[in-house]
Amino acid sequence: MGRAPNLLHPTAPLSGAAATDPPWLGGRRDRVVLGSFRAARRLLSLVALTAGSMVVQSVALALPGRAKVRFAQRYWSGFCRTLGLRVRVIGAPVATAGRRVLFVSNHSSWLDIPALGGILPACFVAKGEVAGWPLIGTVARLGRTVFVSRSRGAMAREIASMRAVLARGDNLILFPEGTTSDGSRVMSFRPSFLALAEGEAPPIVQPVSVVYDRLSGLPTGRATRPLFAWYGDMDIASHYWGFARHRGLRVSVLLHHPIDPRDYPDRKALSRAVWRVVADGAATLRQNRPAKPIGTPAATLAGADRPPAPA
Repeated sequence: MGRAPNLLHPTAPLSGAAATDPPWLGGRRDRVVLGSFRAARRLLSLVALTAGSMVVQSVALALPGRAKVRFAQRYWSGFCRTLGLRVRVIGAPVATAGRRVLFVSNHSSWLDIPALGGILPACFVAKGEVAGWPLIGTVARLGRTVFVSRSRGAMAREIASMRAVLARGDNLILFPEGTTSDGSRVMSFRPSFLALAEGEAPPIVQPVSVVYDRLSGLPTGRATRPLFAWYGDMDIASHYWGFARHRGLRVSVLLHHPIDPRDYPDRKALSRAVWRVVADGAATLRQNRPAKPIGTPAATLAGADRPPAPA
């Protein structure tokens, strides 16, 4: 038998028997052509899906009720299906009684947006420059994304705007690493990002671990997992083309048990606790071990019916 193809670089030359595949398998060139066709077909389908969804969401935003939330979730779910990315969900979004939820997740790729957007009834918090990106910025605004500059001078104003989003009845999705990574680890969380979870009646925090664990139907490892990651100075076009040629793509989303910020003396302690849960869950998923939500189960958390925990 010949060597397996290089999944990260499918156009790389093969040696030995693999250089001339049997007729029923097709040659390396055929696989490259089919992969490129697959990526192009998916891209055209995504453009068509997005164009139609933008019109529908524009109307939904003008209507009262939760139609804009539900349709955004359907759009992101359809986005993942069109892309060929299967989303495996372990656990469930927390149910609350009168309190909003702050979903806190690790972040390694722009793919985190459709993966989480399809299962969580929430708005994203994104860096301010995303608002100026062609098409992506428009999609983000239609999804009611909250844009922040992350500068010290604007922090108080931006926290106030996020609290206003929670007050109107929406949940938020936050990536407190502050940037994306190569997917091999979860970087430490910045406590300033969790200032939103302070106060007498803070939102419930639900930690979320996201790992891309299947490529071509096989478990990912240190060599193949970075194919999904989008970090550094990567451009989105070449990144898309790198993974969209493959079949059998999967991301696992592990929704942990909720954490009440009032159980912690300050946001630094809360940040460390949430990071530990997210990092432990992600490590389990990367090792392809059976995973389950971490923490103490709580089917429903009460509203602001108890005093804050003592400092």
